[in-house]
Amino acid sequence: MEGVFTPEIWVNVSLKTGIPELMRTTRDEPDYDKLMKYRIGILEQHGITLKYIQDVIASLDLLPGAHAFFDQVRDICQAVVVTDSFVEFAMPFIEKLGRPLVLCHNLETDHRGMITGYRLRQPDPKRRVVEAFQALRYKVIGIGDSYNDMGMIEQADQGIFFKPPDNVVRDYPQYPVSRDYEGLMGMITDALANLK
Repeated sequence: MEGVFTPEIWVNVSLKTGIPELMRTTRDEPDYDKLMKYRIGILEQHGITLKYIQDVIASLDLLPGAHAFFDQVRDICQAVVVTDSFVEFAMPFIEKLGRPLVLCHNLETDHRGMITGYRLRQPDPKRRVVEAFQALRYKVIGIGDSYNDMGMIEQADQGIFFKPPDNVVRDYPQYPVSRDYEGLMGMITDALANLK
């Protein structure tokens, strides 16, 4: 979701709080658990609550062109958003995207409203979602931008990067890259034709 349809939440929290350590995302750190524990420690150190982060999220909009692109995709195939974000973060964006099925994680908080942990749906969740759809005999096109998308992209019948950083492209040069929604739509259309 983040980086494909929405701005990076943690980057925007970093900008709002002035805490540069929160700029680190899955584009920089491939170990999601390590990244989340790091973030939770920074939030605790600075007293940043879930409510504060939700207020930052409420001020954000979808990336320009994201809604129109998602509507185009839904006109030609079924679409599901699979994200390593959290229900507590994603709800405003789910509304703005027209309430698609979004599969995401949950946060744990304490009595102060501080984020103390998170619950993944299961290990390697994005890959498992693709495997589940494939077990139902669906063909899957996986689109992502970061290291945390690699399980999904590798498992998908066709994987595509959308605006990935150079380090991800360098590490996985076998996958096609789109830098805009028009190009991505063309790749999806071609993939659908090839997967029939």
